[in-house]
Amino acid sequence: MKTQKNLGIWMDHSTANLIDLNSNKHSQILSEFTFDTKEEALSRSENGMHHKRQQMHEAYYKNIADAILKFDNVLLFGPTNAKTELHNYLNTDLHFKDIKIEVKSADKMTDNQQEAFVKKHFEQ
Repeated sequence: MKTQKNLGIWMDHSTANLIDLNSNKHSQILSEFTFDTKEEALSRSENGMHHKRQQMHEAYYKNIADAILKFDNVLLFGPTNAKTELHNYLNTDLHFKDIKIEVKSADKMTDNQQEAFVKKHFEQ
């Protein structure tokens, strides 16, 4: 039986911390939709700002999705609904049909707390 590749992702709308327990690697993906981007787009129009946010969130989710493809099991966790939005985004793509993806709520955490959360989840 092959070893399952597990990935934990603590995320909100601006940052995704990827925790790969198999290789003990941690990486980060940042959203380009920052406060400054929001303010700049909002100065032109509220509708334009919403479109810009939607486009940039989709690009952010695509970057995370590209990283997920190499794994068998993925845990999405964090304090905002970004994890659910990403899960919904992944469910529309057949590339992810064989990857077990779970979503859990979690508060803000330190890096060590995030790693412990992921370890505990995959030990069960």
